Amino acid sequence: MKRILFITSTRIGDAVINSGVLDYLVRQWPDAKFTVACGPLAQPVLENTPGLERLIIVRKKSFGLHWLGLWRRVVFQHWDLIVDLRGSAIAYLLAANTRKVLRSTKVKMHKVREAAGVLRLDPPPEPRLYLPEEARQRALQWIPPGRDWLAVCPSASLPFKMWPATHFAELVKTLVSPGGAMAGAGVVIVGGPGDEPHAEPILAALPDNGVVDLTGKLYLSDVAAIVERARLFIGNDSGVMHISAAMGTPTLGLFGPSDEMLYGPYGEQCATVRGPRGLEATKSEFPDWRQHPSSLLDDLRVEAVIGAAERLLERTEKPD
Repeated sequence: MKRILFITSTRIGDAVINSGVLDYLVRQWPDAKFTVACGPLAQPVLENTPGLERLIIVRKKSFGLHWLGLWRRVVFQHWDLIVDLRGSAIAYLLAANTRKVLRSTKVKMHKVREAAGVLRLDPPPEPRLYLPEEARQRALQWIPPGRDWLAVCPSASLPFKMWPATHFAELVKTLVSPGGAMAGAGVVIVGGPGDEPHAEPILAALPDNGVVDLTGKLYLSDVAAIVERARLFIGNDSGVMHISAAMGTPTLGLFGPSDEMLYGPYGEQCATVRGPRGLEATKSEFPDWRQHPSSLLDDLRVEAVIGAAERLLERTEKPD
């Protein structure tokens, strides 16, 4: 029986981006036993992988000691294949028939394509997540069938990636109000613990529309099941945005100082929008952008996002 060690990211978004390679391996060797090593944040999006024998949570430690801890847990197994998308040296310290280790390249390409390059897969397999059926059943209870749903995530891991929450409120109200592109649709808000303040302007803008606010209330696989049912997802550059794209939901990503050519939501059902300032001008104007304490998407107008959402709705299909 083939045993495969798959090493992926700590961050949610990067782990989702890498999930297409893992899905390819699952489909290529459906009888294989997989050991997946990832960070704790990524656990919920990988723990239902078919053929999963072990899920090893790698918690970062000083001086790279987390790699030593991982090595100790996998060194006594002979691996048929090791795929390391973290680009570490650990694969060369283990017994294996084949090792595939991601190496950085100066060629600018989407991170999905870069990950696929470790196995020379072209076209690259699209990210895919596996969910337990119970998560989908819970999603039906939170956002029942019978109407379209607009899912939004107005938060992100860092403040400079966040479009102002008041803009989100204006956007959502326009889209679901009479005459809007999603008139009459239900609205569901998702996000992690601590993101609740970003939902408040949307709730205030639609006090009588029965907005379902699930911010900070769900396990990540439940979030994936929620966005899977949406007609449209709109969110900042975040792990939830990548989850939405991986679930096949029409996904509109809002970008500022991060590069959509590398990190945009991936797939035919996806689109991105940014303000007129542009990527390079944003980084030039804000040289401290990685530590900037507030939004760097202030030049992105609500009208531009509405237009991008309308175009995405026109060319995509409603999910089953």
